[in-house]
Amino acid sequence: MSSKVESVSKAPLAAIDLEAYQGLARILHHCLIRYPDAELVQGLAECDVAASWPVFAQRQQNTQGRALLGEYLQRWVAGQSDPSDEVQLVDLKLDYGQLFFGPGEPNAVPQGSVYLGEEQLLNDKSTMALMAFYRAHGVEVKVDFPQPLDHIGLFFAVLDQTFGRLSQEPENDALVRFTQVLLQQHLLPWAPRCFALAYEYATTDFYRGLALLGSDFLGQLQQDFQLLPKETRLYR
Repeated sequence: MSSKVESVSKAPLAAIDLEAYQGLARILHHCLIRYPDAELVQGLAECDVAASWPVFAQRQQNTQGRALLGEYLQRWVAGQSDPSDEVQLVDLKLDYGQLFFGPGEPNAVPQGSVYLGEEQLLNDKSTMALMAFYRAHGVEVKVDFPQPLDHIGLFFAVLDQTFGRLSQEPENDALVRFTQVLLQQHLLPWAPRCFALAYEYATTDFYRGLALLGSDFLGQLQQDFQLLPKETRLYR
């Protein structure tokens, strides 16, 4: 572990609404881990997620991301006035598929090892390192279907649980260090590139907006936890 991580001050964390961060991580988990369904999108619209998303430092990514997502959700609500109209959902599923799933190679592969390994393989060395890290800290990640552990959606599931615990245990130094290392060494080196590709190739404002908001959230976490991402070469 780098000295940067070990010397991070806890002081800025006292100002963080960790319950809100937990909610953001949960939204990103559900939106990124599987194909969208109408219930998910309708729920986001009813909760007015775009309007309630924190502005953080009012970076352009944040402002544009909230606008894109908000406009999409408004159109979704308007389109749902006709129960027989499934065009919006079909388009959204097609967009998710070409970005994160396939057929063929996704445009924004959601697994970290593809970015971090020269051979661009799934379950490569970086995945094994993440597995060892989780095992050492007693972290169990439950998946509904076979999925490499370094899927970006699963990272947000772990962050969901971690922020929930931190909100109840703000003085848990070990948990703070776990979060710092998870971000610095396992997620931040590659996830911004995944979000950049998702924004570039997305065909719907839903995923364009989420890509920008996800990237901005990672930037905010980097700032909050005072981290420098591990320097590493990316292979896509």
